[in-house]
Amino acid sequence: MTSKKRLRSHFYRYLTIGLGGLIGGAGINAFFVPHHLFSGGISGLAMILYFLANLPIGMMIIALNVPLFIAAYRLLDREYVVGALYGMLVFSFATDATRFLAGINLVDDTMLASIYGGVVAGLGSGMVFRVNGSGGGTDIIATIMKKYYGLNVGSVSFAINCLIMLVAGLLFGVKPAMFTLVSMYIGAIVTDKVIEGFNRRKVMMIISDQNDEIAAAILSEIGRGVTFLHGEGAYTGLDKRVIMVVVTTTQIAKIKFLVEDLDSKAFLIVQDAADVTGKGFN
Repeated sequence: MTSKKRLRSHFYRYLTIGLGGLIGGAGINAFFVPHHLFSGGISGLAMILYFLANLPIGMMIIALNVPLFIAAYRLLDREYVVGALYGMLVFSFATDATRFLAGINLVDDTMLASIYGGVVAGLGSGMVFRVNGSGGGTDIIATIMKKYYGLNVGSVSFAINCLIMLVAGLLFGVKPAMFTLVSMYIGAIVTDKVIEGFNRRKVMMIISDQNDEIAAAILSEIGRGVTFLHGEGAYTGLDKRVIMVVVTTTQIAKIKFLVEDLDSKAFLIVQDAADVTGKGFN
């Protein structure tokens, strides 16, 4: 990679992390704070302190992250630490800079606030994670646990969030904690969607004795590239060429009819594909 491309890649990465942090901070004030809901991780602890003592959420996020970043600096990769520090600072400052949104109270219903808050939080987190960024906090704890103890990152983060919700439930009642779990669930789904990409496609695997004819028809009539994979029948022991093609959902039916016309005994598998990039796809 040339220096110009590397610079462009770093600029895009840090811009995306910054936008994700800004969206996440605004979402906390717009949806969570007015309804006494919480987010996960260190920001959830900061919100507990805010509701108890009116301490600024963003500043508390920074304060709570200090010991974690000291540990990360000693135990983890320096590039990861720098990126996580940038993401955490942007998110923290954005949270305090958008405090005015809490007074607007965009949504009166708590359930709607938890739903839309989860969507916005998931969007912000997904943007950060999509470019391999981090916002510090529980991500650091989970990364350290994975590196030195082999524990799953998602499981560690989930356990920490459950503990935080338990504390919130004891301090503020079960109802806010339950609404928070709704927002966390929705946020996790949206985060996955953003990371995977919304341009979901389908992968079709076709096993047939008429491989050449089917491949030629897909190329000429559907306009999609085809790849031959080499396989072997476990029962017959014969070599097989498997057709693999990536298509849009609207092209599935066309290929099914095409395959049926050429070989009614063909074996066809359709699978989901996420974040497809390359010629013919965005």
